[in-house]
Amino acid sequence: MTTYAELSTREAYGKFLVELGKKNENIVVLDADLSRSTMTKYFAQAFPERFVECGLAEQNMFGIAAGLAASGKIPFVSTFAVFAACRCFDQVRVSIAQPRLNVKIVATHGGITVGEDGASHHAIEDLALYCALPSFTVIVPADAIETVRAVEAAAAIEGPFYIRLGRPKFPAVYTDDYRFEVGKAVTLKEGDDATIIACGVMVSKSLEAAANLASQGISCRVLNMPTLKPLDETSILKAAAETGGIVVAEEHLLDGGLGSRVAQVVAKERPVPMQFIGLKTYAKSGKPEELLQKHGLTAKDIEQAVKVIIARKPS
Repeated sequence: MTTYAELSTREAYGKFLVELGKKNENIVVLDADLSRSTMTKYFAQAFPERFVECGLAEQNMFGIAAGLAASGKIPFVSTFAVFAACRCFDQVRVSIAQPRLNVKIVATHGGITVGEDGASHHAIEDLALYCALPSFTVIVPADAIETVRAVEAAAAIEGPFYIRLGRPKFPAVYTDDYRFEVGKAVTLKEGDDATIIACGVMVSKSLEAAANLASQGISCRVLNMPTLKPLDETSILKAAAETGGIVVAEEHLLDGGLGSRVAQVVAKERPVPMQFIGLKTYAKSGKPEELLQKHGLTAKDIEQAVKVIIARKPS
């Protein structure tokens, strides 16, 4: 039996797709010459008659997926996140989002943890683009277990989904008994002095930061916010009211991502001091951890942001 917690998010996705395919013959998978990287290769091996290799034609692939969805199939479409968002946005907007078709876009190699492939392959605008589409559900899992649960939910729920996965293995946050719910945040640690809200690889770093701060007498709540759209506004407002300050951490440009979405809720309903951990510009080629450190996406950076928040809170 596959132990998903031991896998990268992309490999957990690829292996779980096979399990979904066994249960539902309407599931079909499309890829664009990257199945060995996105891990849809497992589905292609198990169900070659339900796998469509589209070659280096990502825009066409999304059009095909729209047609399959309109015909009653459940297409899972995979490529690198930078192609799924930037190269194919017009096709996604017109052919999938506007008619609200049941297409599941599961993109791998998101963020700067793609590493050595460099800026051309670092998808750091994708969440802003997909969150701008009215009909989409947007999810960024924190680890492999959450990936499997999110993919399972996407297959069962009607409508277009964008799920962003990473290239390297993320530290495990959950165990096999984890229950995922679309649109709901998960409180991973309680705290009173401030709240850290994070998604993706930044969730484990937020837990590390909270543990370090606890040793200094600072109590931090940690919320995993896997669903960026629809956003769990209730959990955000509760955190604002009870802790009085929020730090948002994400592997994405500061403009238009999780931080922007959380700030919109806070500014409208419960203004409190906020700090944002995210990218300010494009990264270069490098090792994933080196890039995260260079661009201020570490546990230490989160710790410092929490201290700034606490200093800004009204006495």
